[in-house]
Amino acid sequence: MRRSPWSTLTVLALAQFMVVLDVTIVNVALPDLQTDLGFSADNLQWVVSAYTLVFGGFLLLGGRAADLLGRRRLFVAGLVVFGLASLAGGLADSQGALIAIRAVQGLGGAMLSPAALSILTVTFPPGRDRNIALGVWGGLAGLGGTLGVVAGGFLVDGASWRWVFFVNVPVAIALVVIAPMIVTESKVEPEGGRRTFDALGALLATTGVLALIFGVIRAEPLGWSDPEVLGSLGAAVVLLAGFVWAEARSAAPLVPLRMFRSRSLSGSTVQLGLNGAAFLSMFFLAAIFLQQVRGASAIETGVQFLPMGFAAIAGATIASTLVTRIGTRPVHLAGAVMSVIGLLLLTTAGATGSYALELLPGFLLFGFGIMWIGVPGQISAVSEVDHNDAGAASGLVSAGYQVGGVLGLAIVNTLSTSLANSRLAEGADPQTALVDAFHRGILVAAAFAAVNIGLAFVVRQRVADAEELAEAVPV
Repeated sequence: MRRSPWSTLTVLALAQFMVVLDVTIVNVALPDLQTDLGFSADNLQWVVSAYTLVFGGFLLLGGRAADLLGRRRLFVAGLVVFGLASLAGGLADSQGALIAIRAVQGLGGAMLSPAALSILTVTFPPGRDRNIALGVWGGLAGLGGTLGVVAGGFLVDGASWRWVFFVNVPVAIALVVIAPMIVTESKVEPEGGRRTFDALGALLATTGVLALIFGVIRAEPLGWSDPEVLGSLGAAVVLLAGFVWAEARSAAPLVPLRMFRSRSLSGSTVQLGLNGAAFLSMFFLAAIFLQQVRGASAIETGVQFLPMGFAAIAGATIASTLVTRIGTRPVHLAGAVMSVIGLLLLTTAGATGSYALELLPGFLLFGFGIMWIGVPGQISAVSEVDHNDAGAASGLVSAGYQVGGVLGLAIVNTLSTSLANSRLAEGADPQTALVDAFHRGILVAAAFAAVNIGLAFVVRQRVADAEELAEAVPV
């Protein structure tokens, strides 16, 4: 049976849609989760961070395993893990159980997401079709992020927070059934026929990232000079340095160090990490701000986010076309500028005031801009990668985005929470303290986006060749 690459893209994009949706759909449910399961303000971020941390920590291993075991096989296995964890999440009855289940969900995402991106990379050759496919991939990811808060609002208000987990189950089942019929299997045959997965590298990378995030999170209640914080950050440095040492000596490294000789791949990983930091931080802060400060219901919160999703779709579509005409650098630069301006506009929002004037312009510009960073970043990242390294490269890029997101969220939440506590100690009313904390957090997110402006001048420019341009521009 002939398998269409565009049918393959549909299956892969739907899976990625579900994974991204699960990051944001939970944000709308956070206030209800906090009340029902008794989360403190400090611990609440672990509902988001446990997922993204494990997701980011195991993406490198997931990408390498996809190359060696079979990309479709790992994709389907990841769907199974993700679906079962979603079912368990809806049944969770304690803080610890929910956080642990979110970590397992992250593991499922770390299996299926790099496998999906590497399948896409080997399915579409470089050029116009791959750029379109990556644009669709990015657009649906943006739509998933926004529809997540809309769907979450309806589910939380109409049923309960448990349904933000249950909703994944039928989607996962459907994809598990149809994937073998549509997606072609592919894998790398290692030299000598021996498959190894660099367990040491995976352990060092994951624990190093965990120690780093934990140290940043604990800095808010304990202070940066506390021995626990310094010990955690010091351990992170040692573990991540050990990861580099192990990769240089491994016969089958998790991330072959030769890949870092690609300026496109290295620069894009940082570029997407900064984008993830700005995006995840904004979503977390805005979801709580709209509900706890402005008094919006979960459904109203989701609807207010919806224009940003449509802007992301439009941004991805236009960006995927522009990179074939003017190259990746100008698109990246324009996207970073739009993201910064969009976030700065959000700092004008107060506890009361017009949504159309204070929030909507920022949401639209930020949603449009982040896709002008994401699409050229994805295209540049895989532009110089051999098919044999497709899984490892996609794992590295996705890990950069996820780890950047969770680290950015930890920094933003630490700084915004400390300001809120300081304002309350000074005698400010809770609403004023939360508004000030929201403004500070958004400014820090804008700083992440601003670094991407400078990075645009460092990453390598990629422009389509004459043949690609002839295909992309209608005669």
